[in-house]
Amino acid sequence: MAKQEPNMQEWLEEAKASENADKCGMFLTHNGVVRITPKAQVRQGVQGLGEVEAVDFSYDAKGVEDAIAEAYTYDGIYYIKVWLNEGICHVGDSLMYVMIGGDIRPHVIDALQKLVGKIKNDLVVEKEVYAQE
Repeated sequence: MAKQEPNMQEWLEEAKASENADKCGMFLTHNGVVRITPKAQVRQGVQGLGEVEAVDFSYDAKGVEDAIAEAYTYDGIYYIKVWLNEGICHVGDSLMYVMIGGDIRPHVIDALQKLVGKIKNDLVVEKEVYAQE
């Protein structure tokens, strides 16, 4: 793994001690992990690619900052923390963690889905490295 993963218990403790914690009725976390199955196989049914050994992962840091700022404008959202890995990440390694805190479940779920979608679709580059046969 390229970077040390964050500790989710520490993240939750920090979130509960944050300035707007009293407005949050829910904290939701996403953990994206390198899987052995190629993305094209999972999403489009493409076969014959082989198994993923690693992912070369990078991201647009300014774009992520902007996406976080935008997510704070979503209804009921009061806490956001994002960690992204970088470099060569192997199967089982974490690529991203996103924690969002907000007032009610529908707001938090929607915000997490939008923010993770924005990061994954627009701000990261993932190059799969296939195992040698």
